[in-house]
Amino acid sequence: MDQRISGRTKLLGLFGTPVGHSGSPAMYNFSFWHDNIDCAYLAFDVNVEGMKRAFDAVRILNMKGGNFTMPCKNIAAELVDKLSPAAEIVGACNTFVNEDGVITGYITDGVGFVLNLEKNGVSVKDKNVVILGAGGAATAIQVQLALDGAKEVHIFNIEDEFLDRAKSTKAKIEERVPNCKVTVTALKKTEDPAENVEVLAEKIKNADILINGTIIGMKPYHEQTLVDKSLFHKNLVVADTVYNPEKTRMILEAEEIGCKVVGGAGMLIGQGAVNYKLFTGKEMPIEEFQKFKAENK
Repeated sequence: MDQRISGRTKLLGLFGTPVGHSGSPAMYNFSFWHDNIDCAYLAFDVNVEGMKRAFDAVRILNMKGGNFTMPCKNIAAELVDKLSPAAEIVGACNTFVNEDGVITGYITDGVGFVLNLEKNGVSVKDKNVVILGAGGAATAIQVQLALDGAKEVHIFNIEDEFLDRAKSTKAKIEERVPNCKVTVTALKKTEDPAENVEVLAEKIKNADILINGTIIGMKPYHEQTLVDKSLFHKNLVVADTVYNPEKTRMILEAEEIGCKVVGGAGMLIGQGAVNYKLFTGKEMPIEEFQKFKAENK
């Protein structure tokens, strides 16, 4: 793949921490090259405290657009000029587009995640779902699950600042989608998943789908899991938002039990396609990128 940077190249980027593992630069830069679009996409390691200065840079450099990852999605929603309707409900954004100096924030995590489930033969309609986490991505998924017809959504999160966000999300979902039952339960903050067996057991026992929407399982937390493997059952679909490593400890242990599993890589592709259209107005060359990636492993 030729390198093509010119004096007119438009910059896009990913903001968050950690970002060194991200597959987004490779995916978007290949797509720009394939479609002969004069843009470049880079990753910037930025924490919550650095986001205001990052936005100053976005404006000064006239960046065309980009993405936000954990833990910066919620603060990003406060710093953009406008929010899409879905991002406004969620209170977070993972994508932005800069049009003539006006920065609009979008949320595409939930759409990308549900698309990935569907591509793996899993429908969320009328399903009972347990989801771990209440950050930006997890909240977007919770909202999308309800909008797409999930019967029950049971949210678990440790006792931190996101627990109140989960309670707010519950109220918003119940107002907008009253047919969807939502619960919020606190988890113990621990590295030993056995300590949360009792609090998770009943909901997972009756669940159709279990989703990890946290950074647990991602490097450098790749040896950790929030779910003790004793809770898995063969009728359970186990899905992750983490895509590096490709198979998290939770996914590997679920496979051992015989669960159907769905990794996070497909979510990145689905979400990326939605984002790419926002950035360029074009369909992302997904099949071509996947072929390129397979040939260059």
